[in-house]
Amino acid sequence: MTTPYEPSYFDPLSTDRLTNIICEVFEYQPLVPMTLEMEKFGGSGLYAIYYRGASIELYAPLKNYEMPVYVGQAVSNNSTTGKGVKSRTPLHGRMSQHRRSVGDAGLPLGEFFFRALRMPDVHANLGEKGLIRGYRPAWNAILSGFGSNEQGSATRASAKSKWDTIHDGRKRTYGSEPHDRAKLVTEVEQHILERIAAYDDLPWRRASTNV
Repeated sequence: MTTPYEPSYFDPLSTDRLTNIICEVFEYQPLVPMTLEMEKFGGSGLYAIYYRGASIELYAPLKNYEMPVYVGQAVSNNSTTGKGVKSRTPLHGRMSQHRRSVGDAGLPLGEFFFRALRMPDVHANLGEKGLIRGYRPAWNAILSGFGSNEQGSATRASAKSKWDTIHDGRKRTYGSEPHDRAKLVTEVEQHILERIAAYDDLPWRRASTNV
């Protein structure tokens, strides 16, 4: 006679497990003011932008939470072609580029902060997916277009991005503006409230609280 038995399944490299680890380690990194003139540093990795002010009512609810408005990665090799990028400081360069974008849009730099973590390219690509999956930042999930580059006439003729619809001012040219600004604002407000409501239930936050 046999006894019903089925071993448990454990995947140490599952998407959920890696997401939790990456988000937990990332939150240990210091917040750096966007106004800081950073000395150049080499390497690839992950970065995030946080809002810590009060003048932008749309993002003010986030100021007391470890919840970024945007996350991204910068690597030294193109993930599609494998070719190396020209810069030896891709992470530093990407953060500097975003600081210019925030300033060009007329947003108060003093109310925005960076957090970053250097990683090998292969892990940075996976890490970015983990940060987006874990936090679902407003500029990634709702207001797409913040991290895009203007790359010629075809791009200049394309519609204004959702991010630029809300935060107009970057030195770019666009075609038509199909997005409803008021609708986007409402979507962001609802999204942020939903993320705050789920904040204490984020797996890596529960783990750190129970330590």
